[in-house]
Amino acid sequence: MKHNTLPFARFASSIAIGAMAILALNGALAATAVVISAEKQKSIVTDPGTAILGVENPDVTVVEYFDYNCPYCRKLAPSIRALVATNHKVAVVFKEWPIFGGISVYAARSALASQWQGKYLAAHDALIGAPRLSQEAEVDKTLQQAGIDIPRLKSTLATHGAQIDAILARDNAEAHSLGMRGTPGLLVGRDVSTGIGDLNALQIAVESARHPP
Repeated sequence: MKHNTLPFARFASSIAIGAMAILALNGALAATAVVISAEKQKSIVTDPGTAILGVENPDVTVVEYFDYNCPYCRKLAPSIRALVATNHKVAVVFKEWPIFGGISVYAARSALASQWQGKYLAAHDALIGAPRLSQEAEVDKTLQQAGIDIPRLKSTLATHGAQIDAILARDNAEAHSLGMRGTPGLLVGRDVSTGIGDLNALQIAVESARHPP
């Protein structure tokens, strides 16, 4: 099956972007925050096209722009789960941003297609917890082991491909509009944050968003 990757031509610079993410998460770049408007934040979290992790009416929403083949996204994943498990007023919106192209795009499209089975979060957890994905067959096997119906998923990719690509294009446009330079990119409340690499940093960012100066 041929996949439409036209919205992702700019991902050819993924090596440089990934290097920036590595620097940020290792503290070579100072953590900073840019505050966006309430209207922009609302537009980002409204109808994301996927299931949301956490409570239905949160006081703080964390948005993560990520790539399944980003090692720092995989490293951060347990901290995001722990945040939701210990802070019952937080929700997380996952935004597929496959900046490494190729298999990352295939994995992102497949994860989004699993939403038609009501299994996006299961697909997300399986793919973000997997080793680096280098072949489509590895993506399919990982999803199948997570309970995803692969023939049905392939059918969804064929019949809803344009809708799936529209979600990816929206995520990509949002990430760039927020000034994000690599994955994982985080929006905590209305704060665009860098340098968040563990649970403690996440908790600090949530409390800052909850009680702004």
